[in-house]
Amino acid sequence: MMLIAAGWITILLLVGGLTLDRTLTGLVTRNLDDQLGYMLTAMVASAEVDSAGEVFFNRPLGDQRFLEPNSGLYWQISGPGHDDFPSRSLWDRSLKVRAGHFDNEPHIYDSNQFAGEPLRMMERSIILPGSDTKWWFVVAASRKELDAQIRRNRLILVWSFIVLGAGLFLMAGIQTWYGLGPLRRVRMAIKRLRTTGANRVTDPLPLEVQPLVEELNGLLAHAERQAEEARMHAGNLAHALKTPLTVVMNAATARAPDLGDTVIREAAVMRRQVDHHLARARAVGRRAVGQSRATVAESVEAVLRAVTRLYDRTRFDLDGDRNAAVAVERQDLDEILGNLIENAAKYGGGSVFVTIDAVPDDPATCEIWVEDDGTGIPEAERTRIFDRGARLDTGKPGTGLGLAIVRDVAEIYGGTVELGESEDLGGLIVRLRLPRAAV
Repeated sequence: MMLIAAGWITILLLVGGLTLDRTLTGLVTRNLDDQLGYMLTAMVASAEVDSAGEVFFNRPLGDQRFLEPNSGLYWQISGPGHDDFPSRSLWDRSLKVRAGHFDNEPHIYDSNQFAGEPLRMMERSIILPGSDTKWWFVVAASRKELDAQIRRNRLILVWSFIVLGAGLFLMAGIQTWYGLGPLRRVRMAIKRLRTTGANRVTDPLPLEVQPLVEELNGLLAHAERQAEEARMHAGNLAHALKTPLTVVMNAATARAPDLGDTVIREAAVMRRQVDHHLARARAVGRRAVGQSRATVAESVEAVLRAVTRLYDRTRFDLDGDRNAAVAVERQDLDEILGNLIENAAKYGGGSVFVTIDAVPDDPATCEIWVEDDGTGIPEAERTRIFDRGARLDTGKPGTGLGLAIVRDVAEIYGGTVELGESEDLGGLIVRLRLPRAAV
């Protein structure tokens, strides 16, 4: 920011200085030209031709410098076949006139015909009354005073712009330093988070950086929640494995005759626990990657193709909005729907009905219904069935983790699962609500 400000200030000062120098130089030069023009007009108005055909002034010019030798202000009248009529200030010198053309209007130019004394000259061609001669009226002034005034103006401009530039650079630096101060305070606040163990940035900061602080606090809260979830699930897994391991250890220590059956049974329990926590950990990890999106119909059709091979006598029906999409990773959505549809086929009476976006008026939630024609689940058991390992029908193979995984993964994405009684098929209906994906 300081380099950009310094660059623009330098460019603007250079352009402004050059423009102002040209303007002041032009004003000073035009002022001298106006004076020369006034003197030339006075010469023309005072000039006459005598009986011998020579030019003279009927009244003297008013400026005393015309009478002082080498005063820096000169005039001269020249004509073909006539001697030059010069001012006394020229002394023994004469002005070289650009003859060979006729100037109806005053002609101004610079000349170096006098060594060490540059001149500003104005000339005009005049034919006086009573004469056929083309007379050249010339008035000249030394440029020394003009050039000295221009140099003084430029010196003032240079020093003024140096002081102005230094002040602007200083103010730009102070402004940049002060303007970026809140970011330094944010950096120090983040540093204190590491050194003091605080979990939020609570320092009072300007409104301009407050959104950054809010996002940072949100990120810290998200990381804290993930760490707490990881600690909680690690503790849950350790607690869940502790009991089977104790049973196996006791059986092995006592050399129980059913040690083999005990190991197999308790290993199955541990495997269920590990599978459940791994599924939840995968869902949490994928949720943290970014905004997820999956089309529900594509996931349902993929699950139906797999489940149909296992339950070829079950009838599967699909209805609803096939374009509905949810903010869930496709792999997690497949796992949720796979558990629900497989449970419906396993415990139902032969019919499974899946409805996508059953409540289309809800702009924030996509509701998916999975219904079967089985015996359903008693209302008193609908809460307990979500517990890990809970099974109402132990005569059929399974781990008892299906609904627990569905509930946990759905909650990770901000969704819910609810059990009820199907009005159409008479069995169980599972109402799965997941956040709708942004369009």
